[in-house]
Amino acid sequence: MAGTKGKQTVRDMVLSLGVIILVAFFIYLFIPHDGTQTPLKRVDYRVDLLTARRAAAYPVAAPEGLPKEWKPTSVRFQGADHDAWHLGFHTADGQYVAVEQSTDKPADFIEQKSQGAEKTKVAEQIGDQTWHRYEGPKYDALVLEGDGYTTVITGTGSFGQLAKMAGALRTS
Repeated sequence: MAGTKGKQTVRDMVLSLGVIILVAFFIYLFIPHDGTQTPLKRVDYRVDLLTARRAAAYPVAAPEGLPKEWKPTSVRFQGADHDAWHLGFHTADGQYVAVEQSTDKPADFIEQKSQGAEKTKVAEQIGDQTWHRYEGPKYDALVLEGDGYTTVITGTGSFGQLAKMAGALRTS
């Protein structure tokens, strides 16, 4: 009698598990799923830009004339952290392109903002400035070293997109 009671308990547990799996499958099947990501919100960076331009020890750059599909998604100015300026965008094809500026030591700043990208031998003339290319496993970058500050255009975007950002930068 004890043997059949144990077999019955195991059988009941297996049946219960089967019912739970079946119910979970039907819930999954009939509850709508949204496979798309939540769209990124556009941020207004004008106030942060004005603040940074008043406080920073260098000419703070921001783009003008980018396509409307390029969406600004992040902005910050950290005066206590080497006057660090950040302005991030998502492009029409979902890539990320950011403007980074700081008075921090160039080698450290470039390493951090490009996420370890290495300097190449390629230099690119954009407007009247010569930008140096950096290539990395995660981000690529265009770098311009100024007088006491560094500008890094970085992200997952192509070099064409990085160059488009660099060409759109204005300091006033």
